[in-house]
Amino acid sequence: MNFFLITGPPAVGKMTVGQALADRLGYPLFHNHHSIEFALQFFDWGSPEFKAINEGVRQLMFRTASESRNLKGLIFTLVWAFDLKEDWDYVAAIRTRFEAQGWVFHIVELYADLDTRLARNDRPDRLAAKPSKRDPEMRRQGLMGMEERFQMSSGPGQIQASHYLRIDNTHLPPEAAAAEIIRYFNLKTS
Repeated sequence: MNFFLITGPPAVGKMTVGQALADRLGYPLFHNHHSIEFALQFFDWGSPEFKAINEGVRQLMFRTASESRNLKGLIFTLVWAFDLKEDWDYVAAIRTRFEAQGWVFHIVELYADLDTRLARNDRPDRLAAKPSKRDPEMRRQGLMGMEERFQMSSGPGQIQASHYLRIDNTHLPPEAAAAEIIRYFNLKTS
């Protein structure tokens, strides 16, 4: 069983690459906005209640999926702030949970330059899946604010993992990125 963490900065293409990979492998995609958008239906972003629901949904999914024998794999997307210890701890906890159940934990880091991400930030598929991103000014401010506050791309050698791949998908379509992941990890498609 394979767990894929697809990480990278906002609008790098985590969801679209994840969906292309899901289509090829037959694994479900649990992108980070599944839980975010659900929680936002009830509580404001950042409130204690929002955080409890967002994280509660994720932990329920991780626990249920990791213990299930009915999945061949799972794909999860996440913006990882590499300069925050709590993000490293969060990823380590997910990894521990899945590896304890016999899963292989893969990290795929996507990179694209800022201009590319700003253009992708307005794509219709992104806005359809993420209602909280539909206000153009808030969308841009959110992306730029995170860009200024966090290190969302790893530095050389920062990720020490045996199942790790970094892809510059600035000019790479999602299907080609998925094909690269499949080739690199020597996976069988469905």
